[in-house]
Amino acid sequence: MVVTEYAVIYERGPTSWGAYCPDLPGLGVAATSLEEAEQLIREGVELYIESLLEHGEPVPVPTSAAGIVAVAAV
Repeated sequence: MVVTEYAVIYERGPTSWGAYCPDLPGLGVAATSLEEAEQLIREGVELYIESLLEHGEPVPVPTSAAGIVAVAAV
């Protein structure tokens, strides 16, 4: 089994969490907690790739990366 890692962006809203994968256009989830968002995006990535393979479409190669930059508070 080949394991591929895709970057995922998590965003916290006033009452929910969202997550999306920049390398898989159109894939995004909304959830009530970060843990739920993590579970849903993992399932979403798996289903997305499975659907591409079933339809004979190419699976995008991961090209995005995420990072954190620390700055002094103003």
